[in-house]
Amino acid sequence: MIDRFLEGNKNFLEDDFKKNPDHYGPLASDQHPVVLWIGCSDSRVDPERITGSRAGEIFVQRNIGNIVPVHDWNFATVLEYAVNHLRVGDIVICGHSDCGAIKGLGKESEDAYIPLWLNNAKGAKRRVECRMQVPQTPEEEKIWQRLVEIENVGLQLEHLRTYPPVMAAEKEGRVRLHGLYFDLATGELKKIF
Repeated sequence: MIDRFLEGNKNFLEDDFKKNPDHYGPLASDQHPVVLWIGCSDSRVDPERITGSRAGEIFVQRNIGNIVPVHDWNFATVLEYAVNHLRVGDIVICGHSDCGAIKGLGKESEDAYIPLWLNNAKGAKRRVECRMQVPQTPEEEKIWQRLVEIENVGLQLEHLRTYPPVMAAEKEGRVRLHGLYFDLATGELKKIF
């Protein structure tokens, strides 16, 4: 697999990098992304690919479940750097269909860390449970899953607004928050919040 990646890099060098020195040259010493993208680690949801973005446009933070954890130093440093130093104008939280993290909410697990991490998304499941009865059929299960995935984006936007750099930047009108949803089956990216 690593050999394939190295071969892919050779193709990138020939087909893109060397043909666009005006774009890549300045990126060697500085970056000016316009968006902080908070998305899922899912290998099927590559932010640059699904948005048609170029190198240098998106500052990315990915984790399972596209979660904005409350009181997490790693996440807080990414957020603070993006908002206060890179001065991104937009922050996106992007959920997606068939999310394994959302499927794992409330399920028994032998894992040590994943259930603790998913506690940051349990509120989304509870909100959907308050509005809709427990699914009885596979079709209902699919609808329920999608509703929880979407509700999770909304919940994570709420978590995002608890961080002081975001509160200040949003109050000053320096940053706008967005909730997006990517459908793996159709390839469509939609604004949901």
